[in-house]
Parts: sequence; structure tokens; C-alpha cells
Amino acid sequence: MKRLLISFLVAIACPFLALAQVQTLNQKDSGYRGIWYSNQPSNDEYVYKYSGGLGTYPANHYPFSVYVKAVNKTFFCYGGADAEGTTLLHTVSYFDHNTGMAPKPTVVLDKKTNNAHDNPVLNIDKDGYIWLFSTAHGTNSPSYVHKSVKPYDIETFVKVDVTKLVDGKVVSMDNFSYLQAWYQSNHGFLNLFTHYDRKVIPNQPSKPRRTISYMTSANGINYSEWKDLATIAEGHYQTSGKFGDKIATSFNFHPVKEGENGLNYRTNLYYIQTRDFGKTWQNVKGQNLTIPLKEVQNDALVKDYQSLGLNVYINDLAFDNAGNPIILYITSKGYQAGPANAPYTWNTARYTGTDWEILPVTTSDNNYDMGSLVVDEKGTWLIIGPTATGPQAFNTGGEMVLWTSRNQGKSWKSKKLTENSIYNHSYSRKPVNVHPDFFAFWADGHGRERSISRLYFADKKGNVYQLPTKMETDMVKPTKLKQPKK
Repeated sequence: MKRLLISFLVAIACPFLALAQVQTLNQKDSGYRGIWYSNQPSNDEYVYKYSGGLGTYPANHYPFSVYVKAVNKTFFCYGGADAEGTTLLHTVSYFDHNTGMAPKPTVVLDKKTNNAHDNPVLNIDKDGYIWLFSTAHGTNSPSYVHKSVKPYDIETFVKVDVTKLVDGKVVSMDNFSYLQAWYQSNHGFLNLFTHYDRKVIPNQPSKPRRTISYMTSANGINYSEWKDLATIAEGHYQTSGKFGDKIATSFNFHPVKEGENGLNYRTNLYYIQTRDFGKTWQNVKGQNLTIPLKEVQNDALVKDYQSLGLNVYINDLAFDNAGNPIILYITSKGYQAGPANAPYTWNTARYTGTDWEILPVTTSDNNYDMGSLVVDEKGTWLIIGPTATGPQAFNTGGEMVLWTSRNQGKSWKSKKLTENSIYNHSYSRKPVNVHPDFFAFWADGHGRERSISRLYFADKKGNVYQLPTKMETDMVKPTKLKQPKK
């Protein structure tokens, strides 16, 4: 009877949606648990290139959370885990700003992997429907798209059979990586993503190029042809942002390395933008670009770090109140964890209207110490990130710190948000339409061995709240952590 009711509701909501009971669970979880993940064993005391509680990983997925003023809730998703921590659950919930409470989260699907690269992202359309995008990592697993049956409601999701155009023909779309979903009420979705191409890197036919691309859709179901943004060497990682009608992306590039993975040598910093929903792309000065970009030296280059021998890890892309972009990123001397590749320098690159101004913020102890940058209505810059050394030093994450600048990044004041933690905190993510009471969202986990992972959020003042790993009731107030001593 319940299945018939859901089918009836789906038919009313959208005739193009199809139930997929195999992937779609719509089950209430007993609490909030994140996925623990590791990548590339290093055979040293740091154990992995990066690892830990990565339920809000990576920086190339966005958004994990969206604030909606109409219902005064911040909706969020994350890479959850079963009680044993063995499988990745795509999980959705919300924080009610009226009551200060959160419900039991809804597990939409079991991704059948423990790979945090498969973490979901979500966005919300003009009618209030929640869209959940379940990414893949390359071509080894499928991707899915789900949509809530009711507006602003997390109880029931249905699988959407999405399509794309290939050579003018409509075909099924079931694979995409590193998705960043942007929504404009007058246009629809512009989704930035990555696809993996083999047999395109000279003399290395088995090595995949990570090709950054975008696609558009008015209804979230039928997408355009995939259009590449850059195809330099072994590819790119991109991190994007939005200001009004402007959607922009910043990216690095992976040089070709014989016998090695070029992504470990990621370098350089680029920026491009579109104001017409992807019809044309420009550099920061408004000069039209021919995409895909194919040369290392091009008109989108912000800073040449390859000549300096430095790696580049992009964290975030924000805008000042005049619409000028600000890129937050880390530079280091190499990809391996540990002090040998220090300093791990946090930088901002701000376009002044005439040129890029690049300034340091602070240093931390790992390439994957990711944080987010918000510019508030007064023009104050705020960064929340794991820049203080955590219990597993030189591993991913650390203790969370709030950094504040009132002079466009020229100087900063810091406030520690966590201390004496048992695990490293990592991957602080800002919501779309950020609300002061749910300002950043992240997870924790042991930096060197598999552990449980808990979920947290912070308000703009620096108060930190933990979401419960086990819930006895349907709604609960998150636990406020004791503030560190000044």
C-alpha cells in the first residue's frame, strides 16, 4: 500500500520520474555517522597520503548544504556510513533554525563502496524540491540522481532517469565525477563535473585524463551535451563559486609524468567565469576564451606555480561584495604527508579589479587541510578550517579555527573552535545562502587508522555543535561543545 501511495505521489510530482527500489532506500538512520576513508598508503608513520573522517570530502564536490529562508532550514547531505563503517550511505537531513533541532537523517541509498570520492551533493530548485546527486569516482561505478517527492521534505526520494545529448541523440546518463551543482531559478542547473578519458595522454594510453566539463538542464532531467572547459596534460581539479548570474571555477593542472600519477604534482592556478549560463566563458578581465583550454600558459592563468616547484590544492572560491573573485588554496613542496613538504601555506588570490593580489593567511600541516571562505554583508572575510595541529599531526585535518579579516586578507585574527580532540576534524564546508547559525559543516576521524566519524557544524560566532551518533527520539538538539580557552 505504501509503495502504491509513493508511486501516486511521484506521478503527480513529475511524470518523468521512475522508482528504483534497488538503489533507493528512504530509511531513517539511528544517528549521524560519517564515512572513514584513506588514499594511497605511504609506508611511513603517517600511513596514508590522506585519510580520516571524510563525510564532507572533497573540495571538488558542492554543495553539501543549502539554507532556505522560506522554511528557515538548512538542508544538508553527507557521506554516511553503516554502524560498522564499511559502506557509504548517501544521507540527507536538515537543521531547523526555528527550533534548533535536527531529525533522524534519511538514508537515500547505499552506494556499495567505502570510497569518499562517491560522496553526494544536493541543491534545491525554485519549487523547493531537493535534488541529490550521487557521484562516482571515475567509470568504475554508476552515478545516480534522486529528487524529493515533496518540496522541502527529506522523507521520500525517487530516482530520476536523467539523460544527456551525445551527437544530437538523447542517451541515458549514469556516470559523472566531482559534481558541483549550481541552480539559477530562471535557467535551471549548470553542473560542473569531471569525466575520465583514456587513450588521450601521449604515449600513455592506459592513463586517464581528468577532464573538467559542464552541462546544463532546465528541468534537472534532460541535460545538454558535455562541454569541456580544459584538457591540459593529465587534467585538472576544479572548485567553483557563484555570484548573482555569474558562475565561476578555479582549477589547477596535472602535468604529464612518465611512470607516475600526474595528479600528485598538481600545480598552477586558473580562473574562468560565465555570465550567460555557459554559452560563453571569460577570464577575470572579461576577455572571451576559447574552450577547452589546451595550453599550460593561457589567458585564464592566475599564478604560475609550476615554475616555483609548488603544488596547488584549491579549497574554495568566494566573491567580495563587488563580485570580485577570491580563491582560497594551499601550496606545498610535494604531495606526501609530513614535515618534509612544509610549509603548507594557506593563500588567498583576490582580483582587485585590475590584477590578482595574492596574500598568505596561515600555515597548517597537510595538503588536505580543507576550509571554506565566506564574505559577509559587511565585507568581512571568514575562514573556518583545520589549521591548528590536531591529535594526529601531519595527517589530514586538525583542530578547527575561525579566521577573520576586515581588510581583504591583509591581516587575520584567529579563534580556535575545537581543542583536545581525539580525532582530526576535516573538510569544513559552507552552505549555499549561508545562515549565521549553520555556518560550516564537517566531520572528524582518526588520521592514521579506521575509526568512527562524527558530524559537526559551527555558527558564525564560533560555537561548535555535534550531531548525535545515536538518537532515541525523532528530533534532537545537537550538543554544543565546550569552547576552547582563549
